[in-house]
Amino acid sequence: MPGLIRRVVAWLIAKRRVEEATKIYAELGGGSPILPETKAQAAALQNVLDERGEFRVFIAMRYWHPLSDEAALDVAAYGPDRICLLPLYPQFSTTTTGSSLAAWKRAARKSGINATTKALCCYSTDSGFISAQAEIVAEAVDRCKAAAGGHPPRILFSAHGLPQKIVDAGDPYQWQVERTTEAVAAEANLTDRSWVVCYQSRVGPLKWIGPETKTEIERAGAEGVPVVVVPIAFVSEHSETLVELDIEYRRIAAAAGVPAYERASTVRTHPVFIAGLADLVTTNLEASEDLQSSTGQRQCPRSSVCCAMAGN
Repeated sequence: MPGLIRRVVAWLIAKRRVEEATKIYAELGGGSPILPETKAQAAALQNVLDERGEFRVFIAMRYWHPLSDEAALDVAAYGPDRICLLPLYPQFSTTTTGSSLAAWKRAARKSGINATTKALCCYSTDSGFISAQAEIVAEAVDRCKAAAGGHPPRILFSAHGLPQKIVDAGDPYQWQVERTTEAVAAEANLTDRSWVVCYQSRVGPLKWIGPETKTEIERAGAEGVPVVVVPIAFVSEHSETLVELDIEYRRIAAAAGVPAYERASTVRTHPVFIAGLADLVTTNLEASEDLQSSTGQRQCPRSSVCCAMAGN
């Protein structure tokens, strides 16, 4: 939309959602834990990188402080020789990583940063991320089985949804989420029939990718099956895990008759995950390309025309 109209529409959307958002943050004690969680991840990564040379980890948030403009000023003052942009979105989407990289590019230009900059677009099947998440899933499955009297649960790998039209336009997010899920399921030795990929956080009247996590919970309840919900596209805890999954969906599960409901943690500061991020940083900085995936090559199918490495 044109700038002026876009601002008016954005204001109307925000006004409509402020009451709901206020209730969500009240459940969290008044604010989101995502910044403290991200700071903890940055500190853990810094500790690992300190053993490998001279590194400095900075945080740049997309919609809260420190925003990219603030982070860029700090980076400019530090004066690095090289910069690695490391998204905390394992799977690439134009709406998340793509938007964040664009915001950083604008901020860096405004701050006069001219250091050699490399960027990682995705690490949806990176071994560190997969191994850490698989370990967490296995522990959650054991807890759920114990609570359900030994009955094996159904694992719902829940990712944040996207409008279907964005995926149809060539965004690789859904494809990458499915690859992540397959890799975690294989690492955790899950059988093909014991898990489902589904999507949460649907907003508005548009058609969104599915199936919905809520629908899968209700289906499990109708079939009398325990459930383990795994947030597969988040690496830290925030409103969509602590409120949507832990509170709202737990209520839905109870109402639907789900025998036992367990939620697996995000990877947070799991040592294997953090070590994997450190490996990605050091590898990325030595790469010949300015932007690459965790494998150094394009991973998405050719139909994903919005892939960050579409030109490769």
